[in-house]
Amino acid sequence: MTTEHHIARARQEGKALAVQVGFNRTNAACVATSISEMASNLFFHAHRGGTITLSVLNKPGAVGLEVIAEDDGPGIPDVRLAMQDGFTTNRGLGGGLPGTERLMDEFEITSRVGDGTRIVAKKWQPCP
Repeated sequence: MTTEHHIARARQEGKALAVQVGFNRTNAACVATSISEMASNLFFHAHRGGTITLSVLNKPGAVGLEVIAEDDGPGIPDVRLAMQDGFTTNRGLGGGLPGTERLMDEFEITSRVGDGTRIVAKKWQPCP
């Protein structure tokens, strides 16, 4: 994520993959919105950008998507604070990370100051 158009591209590819594997419109939109937020964070906060990796997951009775956002940027000094609604470091509304956690079924963030941040988020769609 080194230019803003990468944000839109990641969002579009994530939504298309979600639809392709059978997600309904609501869950596909949750995935797309979450990817957009994670990609925006890479663009605005990581000095050299970062990567978004999408993977299809399967378990009995459900298909899922895993979204991994990784960077080697400055890291988040206080992850607990960053996960609070309203906290912002970029003059935004401060709803991105906590909103992403709410939109996805599984969410894990690890960050180390000076080494970067890694977010793993998963969304599941029951099989028909």
